[in-house]
Amino acid sequence: MSEPILSVSGVEKTFILHLREGARLPVVSGAGFELFSGECVALGGPSGAGKSSLLKMVYGNYRVDAGHIRVRDGDEVVDVATTPPRRLMRLRETTMGYVSQFLRVIPRVGALDVAAEPLTGDGVPREEALARAGALLARLNLPERLWGLPPATFSGGEQQRVNIARGLIAHRPLLLMDEPTASLDAANRQVVIGLIEEKKRAGVAILGIFHDAEVREAVCDRVIDVTEFAKAA
Repeated sequence: MSEPILSVSGVEKTFILHLREGARLPVVSGAGFELFSGECVALGGPSGAGKSSLLKMVYGNYRVDAGHIRVRDGDEVVDVATTPPRRLMRLRETTMGYVSQFLRVIPRVGALDVAAEPLTGDGVPREEALARAGALLARLNLPERLWGLPPATFSGGEQQRVNIARGLIAHRPLLLMDEPTASLDAANRQVVIGLIEEKKRAGVAILGIFHDAEVREAVCDRVIDVTEFAKAA
């Protein structure tokens, strides 16, 4: 078997509640797993088990208290748990994509530009980037009349489709997804299932939270039970 693109080992995280006199809230302890190219793995467990926290630790939004989160970046392996911020930013630009639950964008920037931005950041000519973004937004059934409008004015489901387009438009070998279909109707969930399957066939490794059982069963190769890490904490 090839080397994993993601290797998590011995990860621990505790939140300090400063407004509660420094109370400690253990999240995970001894978290460990591997993720390989071309597979989709779900983080499973009930609400509060630490799934979103673990995903944010892999992306580097949360620092870990102990352990390693190693991501293969070409010929180099980067430990997200200890790497400097600038190296983490480069890792996100080249290797690690993220589709969060909520779209965070600059005000007054149109949806087409929001979706195309990762491509222009990769050096793709603007005209080509906009064309590819438009094709993806059309596939996600976002009406063309909305493409020039800022997504802040959209419904939750419309914003999430822009969010998905932005997260999937550029090739990143490792893709993190936090409930990508939570705000979508049945038709658009099927579109996202198809897009995830295409990413897998292209060799992308996907780690996600999929509360929708239909989506999880359709795209995931296995489930990691996060409650085992929460028990240890």
